[in-house]
Amino acid sequence: MTISRRDVLKLGGTAVAVGAARDLLAPRAVAAQAPRRGGVFRIAGFEPQGFDPQQTLSYRSLTVLSMTHSRLVRVKAGPAVRPGTTPLEPDLAESWSQPGDTTYVFRLRRGVRWHPRPPVNGRELTADDVKYSYERFLTVAGNPARSLLDPLEKIEVLDRYTVRFTLKEPFAWFLDVLASTSMLIVPREAVETYGDLKKAEACVGTGPWMLERHEPGVRVTLTRHPEYFLSGLPYADGVEVAVERDPASRFAAFLAGRYDFGPEYAMVLRRLDLDVARQRKPGLQTAEFVLPTMNMTWMKLDQKPFDDLRVRRAMAIATNWRDLVAANAWAHGHGVPNPAIPAAFQEWSIPLAELPPEGRRLYEYDPAEAKRLLAEAGYPTGFTTPVETTAGYASDYMDGVQAQLQNWKAAGIESELRLKEYGAFLATTLAGKFEKVALGLFSWTEPDSYLYRLYVPGQPSNVGGVNDAKLTEMIGLERRTFDARRRREILWDIQRYLSQKAYYLYGPSFSVVVAWDAAVRNFAPNIGHDYGGRLVAAWLDR
Repeated sequence: MTISRRDVLKLGGTAVAVGAARDLLAPRAVAAQAPRRGGVFRIAGFEPQGFDPQQTLSYRSLTVLSMTHSRLVRVKAGPAVRPGTTPLEPDLAESWSQPGDTTYVFRLRRGVRWHPRPPVNGRELTADDVKYSYERFLTVAGNPARSLLDPLEKIEVLDRYTVRFTLKEPFAWFLDVLASTSMLIVPREAVETYGDLKKAEACVGTGPWMLERHEPGVRVTLTRHPEYFLSGLPYADGVEVAVERDPASRFAAFLAGRYDFGPEYAMVLRRLDLDVARQRKPGLQTAEFVLPTMNMTWMKLDQKPFDDLRVRRAMAIATNWRDLVAANAWAHGHGVPNPAIPAAFQEWSIPLAELPPEGRRLYEYDPAEAKRLLAEAGYPTGFTTPVETTAGYASDYMDGVQAQLQNWKAAGIESELRLKEYGAFLATTLAGKFEKVALGLFSWTEPDSYLYRLYVPGQPSNVGGVNDAKLTEMIGLERRTFDARRRREILWDIQRYLSQKAYYLYGPSFSVVVAWDAAVRNFAPNIGHDYGGRLVAAWLDR
């Protein structure tokens, strides 16, 4: 989709406006040069949380699986695509049509081959594979992304290369959802052979690279798929994803030339390290944009004191978003506050100036007003609450957590911090199994998930227990509305409404710098976990 630009938001010395740095965000003019085949992309990564795309939301797994698997459609990649925009293009589908508001027909590429590995052994992908994979997506136990396909009624195979999706009702975001890395196609044989796809030997896809070796806690090694369906691609012989936990060690390795891309998630280079990197790595290429990742605060709305709107408003007003941005080494003072839809989605996120007065007030740090609201709610001396989170996102994330808890303390809100191991946090806390308050990250590549998944009753990400009939009706309406202008009006109305309810607290999004080596060609970063899409046509000039 095309993202419209807004007037630059001038939100103080620590803010980077969403539409700012136009030169940085504009597509780069790249001199014509014949691509070179060969070489291995070297990436700083993280230990995968299993290899089943239908059992995880973790970037640790999905970044790797995006290189080994494919889906029907994907977000277009490359230097011509402005970071933060998500135009779609075919992946396994050769083309598609929409005969009606609830019907989509996909025609598959012919000759697509699974990896030449047991148990699939390089056979051709067919419409039966697509049907099987999406039906498993809907029925396999423990799929945290299942609700993405809630609107789906049935899938029909029309012939060997044609599949039809019928929805229960119109869903304007359906194609955007199909481009998610949660929608990667998996083979029946692997499931039947191994029982699930969690282990490395079950990692068989149709993507540009194949899993060659997984050394737990050390690295994941990928090698080129010899029969990848895009002729001549990928250019690189392989990809090596090294697991290195310490940010300082990752940065030192980047400076030493052991990594071709920024050493943090999304190939980010911490702003604190930017000057040193430019001095030590001549020709370093960079791009800057705002991530759609939200630093969320979830509260159990059926428990005191969080059943009281005054308490929730106090917690919001007691949080200085500028402190959170300043504390994060990725952002180092560069970022933007978020309404319910992250500001990175420029077309859909409402400007703060368009919120009602009580909504705008939530972004004005005022511990004295927070104390007044708490006293009015019956907590004149404040209160103490357990707060769950994980240090598994990154060490820099915890700096922001500490800044937020210090903000609250100044308003009389004491926190008992409870840290969970990353995998346990995903399986329990982000499934709603926490006592009072949880802090975490929430990130998708389309704005509807920030509403439907977080606020509709019964959704697994509605961990606070929001149950608001008016809100649910509004979300349903925006999902059924295909006219983009009207849909934006509805989305803005929803964000106005949510700013008056403060069901959750929205932390800021960071403006980050993505970096890549001078030898990397035809590459550009973007939002989301799709490393494979960004690397498949990139190449190494060395």
